Amino acid sequence: MKYQCFAVLSGLLWQTATAQHVADSAAFAKVAASVKTVPAINKNTRQLPLPTAPAGYSLQLKGTDRLPVIDQQGRITTPLVDAPVSLYFVLQRHQDNAQMDVPNITVTVPGKYATNTGNPRPFVIPALREWCGGKGSYTLPATPALVIDPRDTAALLPGVTVFKEDLQLLTGIQHISIRTGQPRKGDIFFSLQSTDPQLGKEGYQLEIAGDIRIQATHAQGAFWATRTLLQILEQDGQHRHIPQGITRDYPKYAVRGFVLDVGRKFFSMAFLRHYVKFMAYYKMNDFHIHLNDNAFEKFFGNNWDSTYSSFRLENNTFPNLTAKDGSYSKKAFIALQDLADSCAVKIIPEIDVPAHSLAFTKAVPQTASLLYGRDHLNLDSASYDMIDKVFREYLQGPEAVFKGDEIHIGTDEYSKKEAEKFRAFTDHYIRYVESFGKKVRMWGSLTHAQGTTPVKSAGVTMNAWYNGYADPADMMRQGYDLISTPDGWLYIVPAAGYYHDYLNIAKIYQQWEPNMIGEAVFPMGHPQIKGGSFAVWNDHAGNGITEKDVHDRVFPAMQVLAEKMWNGHTTQSDYQQFATNSRSIGEGPGLNMRAKITSKDTVALHYDFSNNQISDISGNSRAALEQHRVVISQKQTLVLQGGNSYVKTPLTEVGYPYSIEFDIKPDADNRPGAVIFSSPNAVVTLLQQETGKLGFSREGYHYHFNYTLPVGTWTHVKLTGNNKGTSLFINGQLTEKLEGAMRSFPNIKDKNAIIQTLVFPLQMIGDTVNAFKGEIDNLKVIQTR
Repeated sequence: MKYQCFAVLSGLLWQTATAQHVADSAAFAKVAASVKTVPAINKNTRQLPLPTAPAGYSLQLKGTDRLPVIDQQGRITTPLVDAPVSLYFVLQRHQDNAQMDVPNITVTVPGKYATNTGNPRPFVIPALREWCGGKGSYTLPATPALVIDPRDTAALLPGVTVFKEDLQLLTGIQHISIRTGQPRKGDIFFSLQSTDPQLGKEGYQLEIAGDIRIQATHAQGAFWATRTLLQILEQDGQHRHIPQGITRDYPKYAVRGFVLDVGRKFFSMAFLRHYVKFMAYYKMNDFHIHLNDNAFEKFFGNNWDSTYSSFRLENNTFPNLTAKDGSYSKKAFIALQDLADSCAVKIIPEIDVPAHSLAFTKAVPQTASLLYGRDHLNLDSASYDMIDKVFREYLQGPEAVFKGDEIHIGTDEYSKKEAEKFRAFTDHYIRYVESFGKKVRMWGSLTHAQGTTPVKSAGVTMNAWYNGYADPADMMRQGYDLISTPDGWLYIVPAAGYYHDYLNIAKIYQQWEPNMIGEAVFPMGHPQIKGGSFAVWNDHAGNGITEKDVHDRVFPAMQVLAEKMWNGHTTQSDYQQFATNSRSIGEGPGLNMRAKITSKDTVALHYDFSNNQISDISGNSRAALEQHRVVISQKQTLVLQGGNSYVKTPLTEVGYPYSIEFDIKPDADNRPGAVIFSSPNAVVTLLQQETGKLGFSREGYHYHFNYTLPVGTWTHVKLTGNNKGTSLFINGQLTEKLEGAMRSFPNIKDKNAIIQTLVFPLQMIGDTVNAFKGEIDNLKVIQTR
């Protein structure tokens, strides 16, 4: 309750000629709080009846949290079943035109059908907003047909094609056709000819009976319907059955986003493409890619020249701007946006200026601030000239690199001593980017950088992350739309010791949704709060964190925040039930970055090398796929011969938590770095010929245990891994745990964590170039659940 009182009394008295100076705001708030009820709504009510305003005041409906049931004009559309709607009214006082928010009033709109009849609502993430259960199940035919309304072929075909590919990956059915026309029994039919315009851009109606009919007003809504179908099929053991019923589904918030800092840690284009599909699977529609940044100078000897920085995009105007240790070509970045378009996801590219700008000042030194540090642009003509050219390169022309309609211009954490120049810079880049026909997003920092220089607000959206930098109530008064991105709730900074290593997803599920920004709580349905976004910031560059480590942190958060941004908190919200059911839904068809393995029990694979076929005795039928220059000895052990010598398994890698056990006898003449196990992402090796220490490498980081395998002798090795580190057991005894290491720096007390995790590589036993020489036996792979 303290948050609600804080919000009402601190920020929600709206600006008019005199409103900000009204001395009786507490009394005004008391009058607003007296408006508590709306006249009854029945099945025939088509227009919301307004509450009676107190004498001397008038009421205006400003928003609702369920626009497809009651829109901003108060028009009522009958839901499938009874639906609660939170209404947001503003009370205006006649004597001075001052305005005050009325605490949300919740009404229930009667549904077309009785609640809780027929099949129960199927579990999906995010949960379906409206569901009326039928009887029995729809069964996917042996050769399914996806049928498109001929009037909508051009709009729907890209998304239907993606659905076909996903359906093939999930079910194993290869003969799935796409055609236009009318549906027959068993078909899945797509149409944009919905008679329900209130569904909006992302809503859809899905009727599941003898066939499946998807109706929407836009292709994005139709695509979200396919994610619902795929999640239901994923949870069915045979991937064939869907309970019959009708759903009318739509989001509570328009922006449901994720911010990824690729500036301080490079993420491959394969990772970004994976994330487009992964986010789409959970109806998360906003992928904000933070393209440049720099580490902290204090961790690099207080030397800006050696401080890590990067800009990740190919740039022709300033070729030395593009990072040498990982970048994206323009062609690849355009292709990423094309993929996102087909998956109903918006890519938001961010070029972060004028702070966080060391990559720019290294490329053009005359742009650097001599007062505030070289990670600050100097806000003089050299900076404007460079940054104009950078934005222009990606925004100009009919085939611009930044294809989407919104661009993020950064504008955060600049020294407030230069508030006026910062505000002028911000205003310039809002207008400059808009001159290319784009809309602008920014961090803003306009509370931090207070001043008199005007900054354009109309049509501009701000990520509200910390109220001390941009007070959300004040920003809305100025006219900005907000994306709720509160740092205390939603910032992941891996292994940094501040913010969150893993988000507190139970607390988020139970308490948070996007109307909460810091300690300020705003009315449900506020039209200027567009949604929310959570973020990963890789502040501690070079700390050993991998793409898979980041994904391990993001995956559970993505599930929970997808729910909170589509549904908010409802009477059905039950975290324990959600947590249990969510385990049965993965990353999407064909996606498995967590390297989760299905098996009869915890033993996922077991090779005893008792026959030349290398069969799997775990009962999971994971026999070796390929053998090259290996033999099975008379003693039934695997003999690897060095160089190009390997066994290919059906498992590419094994995710946390796991235990890998094997017996090993090295030959005396192994080459340095001889590979015992390998995958495209990692290797387990004998690091040095003279020591024979076990080690592993992934993403350019190399670690080893302080243990030497004896030559010509059998040793039982067990490697265990989790999200904290990797441990080595020799002959049943713990030998060393690579976990919790810290890196110190000269002349400062701060330390960085060193992440020594390993998603275990298992695509090959051995290697195509530098395989281990020796024998291996009794390989057992255990993934605990």
